[in-house]
Amino acid sequence: MYFVDNLNPVLIHLGPLQIRWYGVMYALSFIIGYYLICYLAQKRGVPLDREHVGELITYLVGGVLFGGRLGYVLFYNLPYYVHSPAEIVAVWDGGMSFHGGLIGMIIAALLFSRKTGIEFSMLADLVVPVAPLGLFLGRLGNFINGELWGRPSNVAWAMIFPRAPLVEGMMVPRHPSQLYEAALEGLTLFAVLWIMAQRRYPQGVILGTFLTLYGVSRCFIELFREPDLQLGLIGGIISMGQILSIPMIFVGIGVIVWAIHRHRPESPPIANMADGAGEPVIH
Repeated sequence: MYFVDNLNPVLIHLGPLQIRWYGVMYALSFIIGYYLICYLAQKRGVPLDREHVGELITYLVGGVLFGGRLGYVLFYNLPYYVHSPAEIVAVWDGGMSFHGGLIGMIIAALLFSRKTGIEFSMLADLVVPVAPLGLFLGRLGNFINGELWGRPSNVAWAMIFPRAPLVEGMMVPRHPSQLYEAALEGLTLFAVLWIMAQRRYPQGVILGTFLTLYGVSRCFIELFREPDLQLGLIGGIISMGQILSIPMIFVGIGVIVWAIHRHRPESPPIANMADGAGEPVIH
């Protein structure tokens, strides 16, 4: 007996208006993120009061929504949206790209950094530890929507996803890959980065760690996630999610190396021998 994922994606009907779980998860992620960033800003001595944190969140919301949707359109389903451009704004039906959202958030943070004069790497160390909670809630929204299902499987916890394509005319159990992502890219990554945020690392190390660990986690989970129907496996061996995540690993490692090298203490000056003293004098 397998669990059937036929959860109602609509939380509340208000006449013609629908409030969907997917949208609620996004809203919750930014509300929770606001308070956690306020906490980290105070703890890490970043000159951001609550008003400025609220402004930062506004920038990030715009970056995530615009970048996430545009990324999905460009990376995953461009031919469809070329023929149905009106559907581009239908974000309530799902269809957001993490990688597009990440690019949007980086651009938004860069703009906020330029406006406030606060270094980008300092802002990143506030936002990055909180971001996995948004990933966790977003993947729960995907699960409730019954989308982004996994590959067919007979594991004991496999589930039936009614919207998934039939196999030989039948619905088959599949990996609940949305929950895998929620656990690994969400809760586990949040725990690692939150612990790091309580300590002092060179600015940029936390950002690099996020990029690296997310890239590794996503590449692994893609082995259990059904490739998008319109794309399949690129070249029959690799998914679009893996193509977009592999560069993150190398960029993340590069950011860590850059951050450590940038904050490495300068070598002490060469000791000079004092005249007749026989002991070095450091100037």
